[in-house]
Amino acid sequence: MADKPLKVTTIGTFDGVHIGHQKILQRVQKLAESQDYESAVLTLFPHPRMVLFGDESIKLLNTIDERVEILKSFGIKHVIVKEFTKQFANLSADDYVKDVLIDELNSKRVVIGYDHHFGKGRSANITDLKAFSKLYDFEVEEISAQDIEDVTVSSTKIRSALEDGEVNVANAYLGYNFFITGSVIKGNKIGRTIDFPTANIYIEERYKLIPKDGVYVVRSKHNGTVLFGMMNIGTNPTVNGVSKSVEVHFFDFDQDIYGETFKIEFLKRLRDERKFENLEALKLQLKEDMKAANLYIEEGHD
Repeated sequence: MADKPLKVTTIGTFDGVHIGHQKILQRVQKLAESQDYESAVLTLFPHPRMVLFGDESIKLLNTIDERVEILKSFGIKHVIVKEFTKQFANLSADDYVKDVLIDELNSKRVVIGYDHHFGKGRSANITDLKAFSKLYDFEVEEISAQDIEDVTVSSTKIRSALEDGEVNVANAYLGYNFFITGSVIKGNKIGRTIDFPTANIYIEERYKLIPKDGVYVVRSKHNGTVLFGMMNIGTNPTVNGVSKSVEVHFFDFDQDIYGETFKIEFLKRLRDERKFENLEALKLQLKEDMKAANLYIEEGHD
């Protein structure tokens, strides 16, 4: 164990890595720097409900790759993704602390919420963790209810905001713009016939939350160049679409990008998806949408 760096560790799902989570990450970083330790986050995946109850309906704010990327962006040196299995869920509290926190991570300090539960059946709590800390020689820093409630935000509130199309609310809670990551696949190319070519975005992870159907102002990058555009989420009812799609029209951009992967940020919701009488009526509306989007962009919103 001598060759393993000592760590300040925090544990959690961290779905969204929102401003409440960020407060914990900042504390971990500060402690690590002050004591010459290294910062670490232990995060679990898949979501316990997926494993224990076969719940495939749960939607998460981030894919696991996105979560790791965001956690690292806050300076966390070690992001450990622990596979949540039924076997892991059956670990006793003692084995969890000894095998994972101590032997695997070499934690010297654990920063954890007052309401954290762990071990088989989530039977152990912060009081038990403090007892284990004496046995295994590490410190516990408890994040109090007051500290957590200072930032009245939760992943559940953010999910609800996105499901209602309120990306402005979600982005405020996240502290960054909500985004999706997906690859460009071939579509029906109807957009090209009305001068609004779109890239169809395929998101492999079915558990990734997609905001409410509608039209959004979005931003992305391609080879280092910032792109703005409009995204439509929905079934394309004007052309009698059935299956749900995610399509983006980038402004002043026309390149072959099939197969490429894009990270696309949501900036503002413009309107609901609607069925128009014909393609010409849709084209007129898209022109209005583009005007509204460009006005929003010119005002310096991000």
